[in-house]
Parts: sequence; C-alpha cells; structure tokens
Amino acid sequence: MPYLILVTVLWAFSFSLIGEYIAGSVDSDFAVLLRVAIAAAVFIPFTRWRGLPARLVGGLWLAGALQFGVTYLCLYRSFTVLTVPEVLLFTVLTPIYVTMLDDGMARRFSPWSLLAAAVAVAGGVIIRFHRIEGEYLTGFLLLQLANATFAAGQVLCRQLLARYPTEQPLHRFFGHFFLGAMLLVIPSFLLFGDPSRLPQTAVQWGVLAWMGLFATALGMYWWVKGSTLVDAGTLAIMNELHVPAGLVVNLLIWNRGANLRTLAMGGTVILFSLWVNRLGRKLGRLRAR
Repeated sequence: MPYLILVTVLWAFSFSLIGEYIAGSVDSDFAVLLRVAIAAAVFIPFTRWRGLPARLVGGLWLAGALQFGVTYLCLYRSFTVLTVPEVLLFTVLTPIYVTMLDDGMARRFSPWSLLAAAVAVAGGVIIRFHRIEGEYLTGFLLLQLANATFAAGQVLCRQLLARYPTEQPLHRFFGHFFLGAMLLVIPSFLLFGDPSRLPQTAVQWGVLAWMGLFATALGMYWWVKGSTLVDAGTLAIMNELHVPAGLVVNLLIWNRGANLRTLAMGGTVILFSLWVNRLGRKLGRLRAR
C-alpha cells in the first residue's frame, strides 16, 4: 500500500496544478500527448524487446491504450458538456468498476470487496456531491466509459503481472504500457488538437514536465507495482482517496474554499470502507480453514 499512498499524494498535487495552470489555457490533447511522451522516454531506454511473454507485452500495450488513451479522450471531452462538479461526482464510480472487472477476470464474485467499493463511492459522493442540472446524459456516458477503461487498465496490468511472471523487473518492460498509450494520443492530437493553444509560459511547460515525469511516468509505475501487492478491494478504495487528498492540497496551498464538514464526513466513510474490506478478507480466511 505505500506505493499507492505515494501516488495518491502525487496525483493530489497534479489535480491542483492542472486546474491552476493548464485547464482552459493549454490544448488538452497536447497536454496528454506530452505527458505520455515524457513517460515513454523515461522507460524506453530500459525496455526489453525480446524474451518477454507475447501476451504480457500485448496486454501492456492494451492497458496503456485504455488507461491513457480512451480514458483521457473521454474525460477531457466530458468537460464540454458537464460542469466540473458533475465530472467529479461521476468519476467516483471507478472503484465499482475495479472490483467488478477484477472479479470478472478471475471468474469469482467477492461481495465484501464490492460492498467496500460501494462504501468508498458513498464517501466520494458525500465529499463532491452537487445538485446536477441541465442536459448531462452524454457527459455521464463519456465519463462512465472513462471510468471503466481506467479501471480496466489497472485490473489488466495487475492480472498480467500475476499470470505471466518474469524474471525481469517491472521497469524493464513497463515502457510497453506507454507505447500502447501513444497509439491513441498521437492520432488524437493530430485529429483534434489545436496547435495555437500550446504552452506559452515557462510555468506551463514546467507543470507539464512535472506531470509527465512524476505523475505519469513514476506515478503509473508505482501505481501498477503497488496494485500487485494488494487485493482488489483495497485497490478499488485507493482509487477513491484522491478526492479528499486533492481537496486538502488545494485548500492548504491554493486556499480554495472547501466544505470541511463534508470533507471530514466523506473521508471518514472512505476510511471505514478500508475496515469493511479488511473484515471481508478476515471472514474469508476463517471460512477457508
């Protein structure tokens, strides 16, 4: 879990940095492309091209295309039809997809993990709930596709590393993940990007470089590594912790208004979901004896 907590902190800072310096100023397709390109450049020098299971390599390319291709294409486009509070509300369903996909791929049903994920979602909703108005069905569907593909990428990486063990350390083949993402983000920028909205200041370039190196390259590497060390229920819950973490960072550094009462309530519910998941695992072990 330490890897997942570290990445949660990284992504909490990333959320505020994007909101302050990138959103609305820099072309979103270019921002995603640059993030993935930097991450790919970090890992390609270490990447092995031979001697790896073909299904492991192909699966990593698919996971990258899902998690940084489809997910971000849908996420950024949802902002054209949804307000920011609506986007945040609809993204709290990710843990449910993580649990369901992991159980489906393992051909099992874990009611406790699903319950824990549902409790975590409830905590996220408490923190981020706003009254939804207007036409939002299209945006809702876009975000559910984004949530599902982000969850699918996580679960797929976790399952691949378990099913196709290799003597090579993760950093020797993780570059394939970002190469898979490049298959979608390059055409996306060429087709939909706006070259007139490239970064204009050193701060914007610096933020994107930080995002590419830490939030994307190291962040995804540590997240995938950490996901192999925990059960699916805990992974689902960790997907929800970025909500209170992001709010805390935004409040302390950028002094943006936040409802401390709902933050405390939602954070407590999310922590409670960890206990629910732990209880389920304990009962499962007792039944197995």
